[in-house]
Amino acid sequence: MNVLVIYTYPNHESLSHAFLEKVIQGSKENSNIKGLQVLDLYEEGFNPLLVFNEHKRRRDMHRDPQLEKYRNQITWADKIVFIYPIWWGRPPAMLMGYIDQLFSANFAYRDKKGLFPEGLLKGKSVVCVSTMKGPAKYPLLWLNDAHKFLMKRALFNFVGIKKVKFFEFGNMESPKGKQIQKLEKVYRYFRKVAS
Repeated sequence: MNVLVIYTYPNHESLSHAFLEKVIQGSKENSNIKGLQVLDLYEEGFNPLLVFNEHKRRRDMHRDPQLEKYRNQITWADKIVFIYPIWWGRPPAMLMGYIDQLFSANFAYRDKKGLFPEGLLKGKSVVCVSTMKGPAKYPLLWLNDAHKFLMKRALFNFVGIKKVKFFEFGNMESPKGKQIQKLEKVYRYFRKVAS
């Protein structure tokens, strides 16, 4: 199994980065994982802005040479791991800009007759590791689980990815947030995951 980790947080002295380290550690100790790549969107200087004009059209994004490296990473990966904070009930704009550009028509999906397109990323799986300041049940009780709905149904299922796992951790700025236990939970998952 090849694992691509997409990390979206600007501070390497953060809890989000500690989760990244645990994903890497667990993955390296897992004999089922043959390849591991990490894409740090901030360190990479990824430009999340969409630009469309007479030279750059939306329908051609799947052929954009500036995005070829990132398309190759997604194609290579069997499992894609996203590590990010939840800000304002959703992933950061940097990650959404990456998604807007990479999960494009004729790469991630293809339009066809009927209500839904054909997902072109079938067979892959996704893990989302997200943290937030608010209570753990806040997204469910206050936002009707909008974050999970957005990521799973509106994005991943749309492009053919059916296997999606969430580690959504709340109270992460609280001294009672059980950060050590949550880091260990993520580490144990990646140390043992088989597909």
